[in-house]
Amino acid sequence: MFGFKGKYGLSFSWKRLLGISGFRSSVAHKTGVPTTKGGVERKIGRSIVRMLFKNW
Repeated sequence: MFGFKGKYGLSFSWKRLLGISGFRSSVAHKTGVPTTKGGVERKIGRSIVRMLFKNW
């Protein structure tokens, strides 16, 4: 119900505790380079498509 799907209470992330998540997010935002695997793949794929269809 309400999108929780069996997750109740608190969740814990040691990366968030140490500030790693926020640091990666701020670096990605400032540089424009994604820090996740999916983000990097999307960025590379977009660049390849733009190169292929640049002259069209």
